[in-house]
Amino acid sequence: MLRRLEERAYFWLRVPPEPEPPAGAPGSLQTFRAGKNYLYLRMFVWVGTQIGAVFGLLFSLYFIDELELQIEMERAANEREARAAREVTPAAEAVEPEISIPTETLAEVEPGVYETQRQENAPPPQEFNPADIPRGVFHQVFHNVAPRWLRELPQRIPGEALFWIKLAELFGLFLFGLQFFWTLLAVRIDYAQRWYMVTDRSLRLRWGVVKIQETTMSFANLQQVSVHQGPLQRFLKIADVEVRSAGGGSGEEEQGGDSMHRSVFHAVENAPEIRDLILTRLKRFRQAGLGEPDDAKDQPAESVPPEKVDGNALDAAQELLAETRALRTELK
Repeated sequence: MLRRLEERAYFWLRVPPEPEPPAGAPGSLQTFRAGKNYLYLRMFVWVGTQIGAVFGLLFSLYFIDELELQIEMERAANEREARAAREVTPAAEAVEPEISIPTETLAEVEPGVYETQRQENAPPPQEFNPADIPRGVFHQVFHNVAPRWLRELPQRIPGEALFWIKLAELFGLFLFGLQFFWTLLAVRIDYAQRWYMVTDRSLRLRWGVVKIQETTMSFANLQQVSVHQGPLQRFLKIADVEVRSAGGGSGEEEQGGDSMHRSVFHAVENAPEIRDLILTRLKRFRQAGLGEPDDAKDQPAESVPPEKVDGNALDAAQELLAETRALRTELK
């Protein structure tokens, strides 16, 4: 299912399956991809993010449950106050204290034999208290781990807001389900769309999901190749290979990511091999004195070496020279 969604995403985003190779001699192209551990790291971060989102939804459900409890308790308190107001005696009448008067009842202890038993007045029934309602395990667990401000927050929110809070919770659940599949798909596409191509003349890098970014750098302008590896990358056995071209500095515009003067082979497993390959081809490129692929089109005609002159034209010139010498001999 995820594979089919990935194919549909490529179709919707109009993403070509792979970039066109950069300029170079046939057979010199080598393609590199991000390491598998980079994908595992992204998946680990994705799982952690989803767990955090699930806990956020559970805490919001606890908040709604606690708000409903507060509303129920407030309603019960209002009912008790209203009942007490109806039963209150007029102010002119004196209120006598309630005295417990024992009563005598006949109880049959044996067939045909009755005894008189004294019984105190039964205590009045206890009022219903919503706080005594046993809550579910879910509510109790989150009530114990929730911070104090979250437990007290429902007491400050009016009950009229409960409808809108529940509506927001439903919208949050919908967004969670929508982002669950999209973010998982984005992780896979981000890994699959990391292409690093190297030829004997240039290199091309492509990455991105929604916004596809592609950088092409010629060896004619390449100045620096370096490998960077942090502690986590060492643990995962991946590294970054950074290449800089002429004119690239260390300005603020380059600190935030790739630019036209700086490109990075992100999270590759064979960083030393890529670095050595680029340096070797860069050395050969400079020793051969090669220029850009379009330089030959702009080269003037007089700069063509004599050895590249057509052989037929040379033979014709030699024949013309021989005929000229023969004609001079006859004239003498």
